[in-house]
This record gives sequence, C-alpha cells and structure tokens, in this order.
Amino acid sequence: MVWDRQTKMEYEWKPDEQGLQQILQLLKESQSPDTTIQRTVQQKLEQLNQYPDFNNYLIFVLTKLKSEDEPTRSLSGLILKNNVKAHFQNFPNGVTDFIKSECLNNIGDSSPLIRATVGILITTIASKGELQNWPDLLPKLCSLLDSEDYNTCEGAFGALQKICEDSAEILDSDVLDRPLNIMIPKFLQFFKHSSPKIRSHAVACVNQFIISRTQALMLHIDSFIENLFALAGDEEPEVRKNVCRALVMLLEVRMDRLLPHMHNIVEYMLQRTQDQDENVALEACEFWLTLAEQPICKDVLIRHLPKLIPVLVNGMKYSDIDIILLKGDVEEDETIPDSEQDIRPRFHRSRTVAQQHDEDGIEEEEEDDDEIDDDDTISDWNLRKCSAAALDVLANVYRDELLPHILPLLKELLFHHEWVVKESGILVLGAIAEGCMQGMIPYLPELIPHLIQCLSDKKALVRSITCWTLSRYAHWVVSQPPDTYLKPLMTELLKRILDSNKRVQEAACSAFATLEEEACTELVPYLAYILDTLVFAFSKYQHKNLLILYDAIGTLADSVGHHLNKPEYIQMLMPPLIQKWNMLKDEDKDLFPLLECLSSVATALQSGFLPYCEPVYQRCVNLVQKTLAQAMLNNAQPDQYEAPDKDFMIVALDLLSGLAEGLGGNIEQLVARSNILTLMYQCMQDKMPEVRQSSFALLGDLTKACFQHVKPCIADFMPILGTNLNPEFISVCNNATWAIGEISIQMAITIGRLGYVCPQEVAPMLQQFIRPWCTSLRNIRDNEEKDSAFRGICTMISVNPSGVIQDFIFFCDAVASWINPKDDLRDMFCKILHGFKNQVGDENWRRFSDQFPLPLKERLAAFYGV
Repeated sequence: MVWDRQTKMEYEWKPDEQGLQQILQLLKESQSPDTTIQRTVQQKLEQLNQYPDFNNYLIFVLTKLKSEDEPTRSLSGLILKNNVKAHFQNFPNGVTDFIKSECLNNIGDSSPLIRATVGILITTIASKGELQNWPDLLPKLCSLLDSEDYNTCEGAFGALQKICEDSAEILDSDVLDRPLNIMIPKFLQFFKHSSPKIRSHAVACVNQFIISRTQALMLHIDSFIENLFALAGDEEPEVRKNVCRALVMLLEVRMDRLLPHMHNIVEYMLQRTQDQDENVALEACEFWLTLAEQPICKDVLIRHLPKLIPVLVNGMKYSDIDIILLKGDVEEDETIPDSEQDIRPRFHRSRTVAQQHDEDGIEEEEEDDDEIDDDDTISDWNLRKCSAAALDVLANVYRDELLPHILPLLKELLFHHEWVVKESGILVLGAIAEGCMQGMIPYLPELIPHLIQCLSDKKALVRSITCWTLSRYAHWVVSQPPDTYLKPLMTELLKRILDSNKRVQEAACSAFATLEEEACTELVPYLAYILDTLVFAFSKYQHKNLLILYDAIGTLADSVGHHLNKPEYIQMLMPPLIQKWNMLKDEDKDLFPLLECLSSVATALQSGFLPYCEPVYQRCVNLVQKTLAQAMLNNAQPDQYEAPDKDFMIVALDLLSGLAEGLGGNIEQLVARSNILTLMYQCMQDKMPEVRQSSFALLGDLTKACFQHVKPCIADFMPILGTNLNPEFISVCNNATWAIGEISIQMAITIGRLGYVCPQEVAPMLQQFIRPWCTSLRNIRDNEEKDSAFRGICTMISVNPSGVIQDFIFFCDAVASWINPKDDLRDMFCKILHGFKNQVGDENWRRFSDQFPLPLKERLAAFYGV
C-alpha cells in the first residue's frame, strides 16, 4: 500500500480505505496480551509516525468512525495523545488544525469513554504550550458549558477540569490575559446544576486554584464557600469528596473565612469521616490531619473530642476489602518468594559527621523513621492509615488531655474477642505512644505484658501490629529493670523474627531495630542469643525481608559497638554476610543495604574485621571507580551511555569510611596499594551533594587512620574543602568542616613533633602558629600523638619563650585540656607556667588570670598550683 507523503492538507481530508484498514488492524493487535505482538505494534507505530497524515487517521478513528467499538476508538486517541507528547512540534499545520477542530466538534460524543479521551487529547495539546496558540479553545469550551445537550456540557467540563489540573499556573498568569476572571465565576454557577457529574466537575475545577491563592478565586471566596456549604449534603459521592477536599485546602489558605463557621464545618466533617463511600471518608479524614497543624486546633477541637476520637478509632479497623488484599487469612507464607514489585526502592542516607568533643567520632544521623507504616501493601494511603496518623498528631497536640477520651475505648478494644477489633486497639495504643507517653506510664506495667502475649496471637495481622506498637514504647521498656520487660520482650520479638508469616517477620525485624537503638549496650548479655536468631533468619527469609534483616544487624552493631568483637560472635555473623556479599553482582541494588550493614559491622568489630577487610576494601574501590568511569562516558556521549546510579559509589565510600574508622592504622597498607585518593579527588568535585558529603567523611576518616597517605594531597584537597563550606548543603558543609578539622589536628601534631626533633629550626616561627596550634589540639583526647606534639611545643617554648607571650592564654587553655598527662610532661607544663608567672610578677599574673573562664582558672590552680 502506498502512503502519500505529499498529501495536501485540507479540512476535507478523507482517509485512504487501505490505510484505514491497516491502522485498525494495528489497533486490534495492540490490545493483545502477548508482549511480542505488542512490541511489533510499537515498532510499526514508530514507522507510521514518518507519515504526516498518520495522525489524521488516528483522530478520524477516534471521532468519525462510529462503526468501530469504543475501546478501539479510545485507543486510537490515546496513541495520538502520545504522538502529541513526543512529536507535536513536527506536525504540519494542516494536521494540527484538523486535530484541533475535530476535538472541539466531538467533545460532546455520546460515549463517556470517547468524551474523556477527547478531553485528554485537548489538555495534552494545551499543555504543549498550545494554550497560547489556540486562542479560541477556552472561550469555546466555556460557551459549550451552556449547551442544552448534556453530553456536550459534560464533555466540555471534563476537558476544562483536565486543563485546570494540567495548566493551572499559566491560566493564572498574564500570558493569556487572565481567563480565570471569567472562568471561575462561570464554574461557580454550575455548583447548583441538576447533574451530579457536572456539579462534581465544577467543584473540581475551582479546587485547582485554592492552594495557589489565585486572585480570581480570592475575589469570589465568600460565594465559593457559600456554594460549598450548599453542596454539603449532595447525594453524589464524587461531589461530597470534592467538597471535603476544598474545605481541607481552605483550612491552609483561608482559615479566616472558615473560622466563623468552624463549629458547623467540624460537625459536617465528623459525618463525612463516617461516609459510606471510603473515598469521601478518606478526603474528610485529611481534615483532622491538616487542622492539627494549625495553631488554633487545640481550642477549636476541644469540645468535639468526645465525638471525634471514637470516629477516628473506628476508622482504624481493617475493612473487609483490606483483609482480602492483605491475604489476612493466609497465616504461613514464608516459603513463597516475593514478587519484584513488593520491594520498594530504598534510599541510602549518606554518612554525616557529627562533631562531638568527648569522642571525635563519626555519628550516623538517622531520620526518625518511627512513622505509622504498618500495612504497606494496600494502596499506600487509606482510611485506616489516615485515621491513625490523625490520632497520632492529635495526641501530640493535646498530650495527656486526650486520654480520658481514649482509655475507656482502649479497655474495650484491647481485650475484644474479635481479632479485627483487638488489632485496631493495638494500633490505637501505638498511635498515641508519642503524644501521650507521660499519661500512659501508669498503665504500661499492665499493658506491656498483655502486648507481649499478643505477640503470639494466632492471627498474623495481630502479631505484626503488636510488634510495631511495642517498638513505640521501647524507650520506656528499656528504662525499667531489664528482667521485668526488656528480657521477655526481646525473647518474644526474636521468636517473631522467625515467624512463618512474612509480614510478621518484617514488623518484628523493624521493631527489633528500634529496640536495639533504645537498649544499646543493655543487649550485650544476650548477644549470643540475638545473633543466633538473626543468623538463622538469613537462611529463612525471602528477598524483601532480607533487606530489613541487614538493617537489624547493622543497627545491632551500631548499638553494642566493640562488644561484638568476640571470636565466637564474629564466627557466627561474618560467614553468612560474606556469602551474600559474594553472591551479589556489582549492579545489584541489594548491595546498598548489605554495604551499609557491613559498614556498621566493620566499625564495631575494629581489628576483628581484619580477616575480611581486603576483598571488601577492593570491591568498594572498584564500585567507586566503575561509577566514575560510567559518569565520564555519560558526560561525553549522553545519547550512547546512560548515567550511572551514583548510590553505588556513595554506599561504597561510606563502607570505606566504616573500614577506616574500625581498622584505624591497619587500613594503611590497603590504602597504599590502591588509587583511592585519586578517586576521592574526583568524588569531592562531583555535582551530586551526597557524593561530596560521603567523600569528605572518608577524607576525615583516612586523615585519622593513615595521615601519611593524605598528606601529599592536601594542597589539592584544601581548596575543594574550602569551596564546600556552604551552609545551603548543610551535611556537605558539616563534613567538609569536620575533614578540615581532622587535617588541622594532624598538621598541628606534625608541627609539634617537628619541634621536638629540631626545636632550633622551628622555634623561631612559634609566634606564627602557636594560637591555631593550641585551638586545634585542645579538642582531642589524651593519646600518644597528643603527648609527642605537646613535648615538642614545650621544647620550642624553652628555646623561644617570647614567641608564646602574646598568646599565652591559648597555651594555658590547651594545657588544661589534658586529663592526665604523664608525669614528666606535667613537669614541663609546670615549669613553663611558673616561669611565666615569676617573670611577669604576682600583680600582673593576677590581672592576666582574671581574664580566664572560671573552669580554666580552677583547673590550673588545682593541677599546677598557679
């Protein structure tokens, strides 16, 4: 069949019969479930895009070919929509005009599916910047709203709603001469239309302009609110949903206008939160969440709590459909492999360095991931979750004042014979944990044992929610004598980690990680038992829960630290970790949680990690190198090489930090045999802040572990560190500051040692460096390095005493930073302090030492008698 590339475009365009058949054939094939057929169809469609009038055929099938079935016609329109998205700028003018006029002529098609498809097509063309080039679109659609024909009115409104959603910003700008000044009053007239579908469109259109505080809407705000109230009892769920959504947004934007009616609005929202239609109830439930963030919440809601709390609590029960979706009746599923879509993408948090004076270590900053997140396989957000979240925020607003409304309900729920009710009670107890903790304390000695019993309930969904709720009270559990609650809780949670239900395994593992964070070294006596369980879980878990297990092991290592460094523990823990490590390919994203876990383990095991460090170190360096190489290729030829996933590099840098921190000086030979410093020089200049953040953390750790390898690069590194002291990227800035500090300390130590070996050469320059030297070294703990550096400075002072006179207060402060110096070093300090005092005389010394902060004064007097 011949396609005519030169077809002259006129409105009287007629399709070629053969061409039409070919396209219909394609449309039919593309509805086939067979992926091979679909792929062929895709290729053919791409080829047909070469022909200028191909899109005319598509619009023809959509709008004119009434003999075809609706799904085929709609599909033709959706393919045309994709072409508009991808190639619209290449459409010949005639084709564009033909499509636009066909759309407007058929917006009132008798089929709701075809109307909706035409509407999608219109908004896609509009959002390709064509609102400016299609000046009659908005006026035409607005005038069609007044059509006597229902289909035309509904089709035009559907298209307008989509345009308002997709192009809200440009509609409210001067580019189009502010069409909203006409459109919004027009939409408001339709709030009272006889058709529910049209009322719903009208509210949805106006709703697009609330959050942006669009001027045209603000002018009519009172009429808008009045019209919303008029729709409050609408019989159409979609209308009620849009009314609720509007009121929720108005809370944030125009509280002033709602306040006079607040009592009635709250009463209305209470009804709607119990709406038969779950979508309406969910929109209404958002109201409580939003209101809780407003300062006036406490006063506005206080009188409604007796009604509101039971409604929220009631919303926290699983619905029948939830239970079906969650396979709530499947108790044992541990042998069923996970499907890939069960596994959520996870985000690695780059290493952040926290400045701590007592121990100059790196500390991981964890976000508070204690959120309500219990049944994550149902559609992510539902009435149960929203109700629980609302109760959580309200507990934080009212604190213990909420308890009189909750406790009577809890008594009934927690001991209920129906599992669904009991389960919701346990969720309620967890939701109020943060806000009402103080008031709950008297009840916990009775409740915690009850919850520990619920951990062995016969329903998996009860066991899983109990894990979460107990984790919310972990802080209190740990504050009590360990045998009372910690030990029984730990014993039962470890059993649940080995539950035969995957959801329970997951909840128990997460809860145990929280318990580890709270209990820290309290867990040391039980380490063998804990490791036994976690290692056994390795052989038992499917894919998704393995990732959570890594987290529990990493958190354990962070919590017990060097107590993990015992041969029998290492023997249990390392073989399964290394086995997984060897199985995973470099491209596998499961490396992320495993690398994070190993980083914590290496830091905790310290020298105990030595036997494993070489292959781990090598692989991390390779991951960094691969990622950098891929990024360079992608920069040079973006169309040929795809961008790498830089998370691989970030996680690898963080594990190298963990190794450097754990192994200390033992990492020196590994660094000597690799090009890590060259790679770090590139990472420190990466566009992505998280890469720079992790490379600065590693720089600081390597500076502490093997400064001899960092020293030659300092001239290159320092300027880069300097340009990253930008508080806009606060974590990058913190890590850069920390690395500079670590380098300064090493430099200061080097200067001190130099002065010890050859004081005659270095002492004359004492005045230039004594002040920063003292401020750098006052912050580190007593150790050999500090000792040798101070001996050097004392030797230099005895060669050149005048070099220290101007900054003597800084020297005094640095001396006072010693907890217990060796005797001969203390004598050196004594000699210098007394020598200075005798030289200036008692009166001057008194005046001088009056400038000292009190702790410094007392310390010098106690230790050195000055």
